[in-house]
Amino acid sequence: MKESIPLTWRRIPERYRILGTKCETCGTNYFPKRLVCPKCRRKGKLSEVRFSGKGSVYSFTEISAPPEGFEDQVPYVLAIIELDEGVRLTSQIVDSHKDDVKIGSRVEQVFRVIQRDDPEGVVHYGFKFRLSESS
Repeated sequence: MKESIPLTWRRIPERYRILGTKCETCGTNYFPKRLVCPKCRRKGKLSEVRFSGKGSVYSFTEISAPPEGFEDQVPYVLAIIELDEGVRLTSQIVDSHKDDVKIGSRVEQVFRVIQRDDPEGVVHYGFKFRLSESS
């Protein structure tokens, strides 16, 4: 029996949580997951870690000419987020106008629609960020 597409997506934890790895030898966190610590190489022991989803804006821009499939979201803010655990990732900041976002603004992870295949197709969910109340 063939699995449905939504069931397949639900089985990919990285779509729903910010999962990375931590080197137990040097204490460095990585996102996305790594198989080998670049600092320790074979001496490093990596373990999975779930990041808090809280951090701050490292850099950002407003997207007005989106890639295919994201035309219905423009304009939107795309940012490099530095999580409290030290890793950086790229994500959309939702529920905010670009004038509300500043470098250093506190953000938190939220669960949102990433993309819709078509009006009656698969809806892809994942994490985005919004400005935190404690900004």
